Amino acid sequence: MSRGMDEGDRAYRNLIGGEWVEAAEGGTFDSRNPADTSDAVGRFAASTEADAVAAIEAAQRAFLSWRESPPTSRAEILYRAAGLLEESLDALSVELTREEGKVLASARQEVRRTAQTLRYYASEGLNIAGETLPSDDATTRVYTRKEPLGVVSVITPWNFPLSIPARKIAPALAAGNAVVFKPASETPLMGVRLAEALHRAGLPAGALNLVTGSASRVGEPLLRHPAVQAVTFTGSTAVGEHIHRAARLSTRVQLELGGKNPLLVLEDADLELAADLAVKGGLELTGQACTGTSRIIVVDAVHDAFAAKLLGKVRRLRVGNGLAEGTEIGPLANESQLRSVLSYVAIGKDEGAELLFGGGRLTGEPYDAGYFVQPAVFAQVRPGMRIAREEIFGPVLAILRAKDFRDALEMANASEYGLSASICTSDPERMEAFARYAEAGVVKINRPTTGNAYNAPFGGMKLSSTATYREAGREAMAFYTRSKTVYHGFRGIKDGGMAF
Repeated sequence: MSRGMDEGDRAYRNLIGGEWVEAAEGGTFDSRNPADTSDAVGRFAASTEADAVAAIEAAQRAFLSWRESPPTSRAEILYRAAGLLEESLDALSVELTREEGKVLASARQEVRRTAQTLRYYASEGLNIAGETLPSDDATTRVYTRKEPLGVVSVITPWNFPLSIPARKIAPALAAGNAVVFKPASETPLMGVRLAEALHRAGLPAGALNLVTGSASRVGEPLLRHPAVQAVTFTGSTAVGEHIHRAARLSTRVQLELGGKNPLLVLEDADLELAADLAVKGGLELTGQACTGTSRIIVVDAVHDAFAAKLLGKVRRLRVGNGLAEGTEIGPLANESQLRSVLSYVAIGKDEGAELLFGGGRLTGEPYDAGYFVQPAVFAQVRPGMRIAREEIFGPVLAILRAKDFRDALEMANASEYGLSASICTSDPERMEAFARYAEAGVVKINRPTTGNAYNAPFGGMKLSSTATYREAGREAMAFYTRSKTVYHGFRGIKDGGMAF
């Protein structure tokens, strides 16, 4: 079977050892449209530890031959998979919007980005190489080899259910590793679609395995099975800390976690641009991005003027089903996210922040069947407030007032997170100072905090990352390979001449 679905009832299976199979215990769960919960996207395998172990063992067997496959063969598979995704661009984009909730234009952009990522790593996989080193011993050649790790567990979130898995799976496969992929339970269909594309592109049986279901039921083997050589995870800091503690000592771990990302607005900023950056970075994806703008730190001189511009833009935003024409903000991903956002709005008001706009659940048609909330804008926010310190992961913007650039920078850095940070200014010296002193792994100048190039390193500082291996770009390949040093002795120079 080349696809993971029963055509009759939209039931999707796991991919283990090249076969689409039901969960070992036969359990299933439904994925539903967060804009209309009566719309069932599909039914998926509710996997258990037994399924995870079967997937790991299949990957372990496949690794022995996959690691020996020519780099060009691996590249060709990734290229073909990219083409298959693009051929299904329209259908995939609609499915992505139905399953995750983001507006259709953003879904289309994500599908395209996923194909670009596969092609990028197809090329990068051809550049994996060691080096030859000088040796004091004329009879010994010293060199290094870059080798794949083995079985890699890939655990991904729901907010970018195609592009984030692709930027983990593609470099892992390009380097010759075998993969066990556990997508988020909110977006299993996108995991199935990515696995289908790679499977149909000619990936050998077991090189990529997919298990869907609850992390609490499948997670232990993915972290602690002796065959698992590496774990890469993107998600909340709390879950990342658990993974970091639970993984075996010899298991390589890569974590990309939460953020509380600031946008600084200085007195010389283009306020129209600044307000656009705040809306795009903080609200475009319903605030559900780890790099999303959460804190807007504005100097006194332009605070009121900026707040007025921002409010004008936020009031005009259209919230609705991502498939509807003109929608700019979709629903939150699930009921838990909705409850969390509403609770933070209440916390902000209780702490004394001024709610300038929004923050309530939207009701009536077409909102009653989905998880819709009106974007919230708070002013008079102090750095110690929870809405200024904790990751909300929703459409809530907090405006903080700063005396000057130095005060704003100190405020921006006074966070346990350090993922993305942006500044809006026309002063080149302040741009350079911000790039140098902002405590964030991603720094933007007159750009939104969201958005990252697939060929550039991505990762955070502090509690936003393990700060070891970066995702994306050429640096990502380092996580999926290890160096082996070889000392090769041979008959060298003898009696003044070469020995033959």
